[in-house]
Amino acid sequence: MSEETGNTKLTTSQRNHRLLAKLGGVVVGMFVFAVFIMPPIYDAFCELTGLNGKGSSRPADAAAAAVDQSRELSMEFLVSTDKGLPWDFTYETPVVKVHPGQITKTMFFVKNRDTRAVTGRAVPSISPGEAARYVKKTECFCFREQRLEAGAEKAMPMIFYIDPAIPSHITTVTLSYKFYNLTDQAQTASR
Repeated sequence: MSEETGNTKLTTSQRNHRLLAKLGGVVVGMFVFAVFIMPPIYDAFCELTGLNGKGSSRPADAAAAAVDQSRELSMEFLVSTDKGLPWDFTYETPVVKVHPGQITKTMFFVKNRDTRAVTGRAVPSISPGEAARYVKKTECFCFREQRLEAGAEKAMPMIFYIDPAIPSHITTVTLSYKFYNLTDQAQTASR
């Protein structure tokens, strides 16, 4: 069976190949959008609005914050890894007491249990969501992908302060990090 298009007749097989090529293009376009275009747009949206508990990922001017010695907050840390990531992920301490405006450094640790190099990226979330706009990270491993060779370990600092303008009813802030496996995407991008 064939179909006429202008002066050219297309067979069913030719029509199927054209359709398959178009569908393949759509799939590639969707992949490019989802992996390379959407994440920066989503991050910018969350940073702008404070939604999804994401704090500022822009290096903050820490010198501009005055320390409020009259208040003390608890900064709690929670860590986890996606089940597809063969890493151990831990923290130096589960809770840090801080004064608003006080620059604080804490450490996180990862170990690759796999027999090959693995690339991961941590996604932060801050609770309560209202506090997200007041948590200012000046250095964080979550700003970039982390690559660990087989069996390698890494200590990762996180330096932050809490803006003194944080509402007084917020006394505890929880910062959660979840590491995701990006090895396949990192290999695709490097080709």
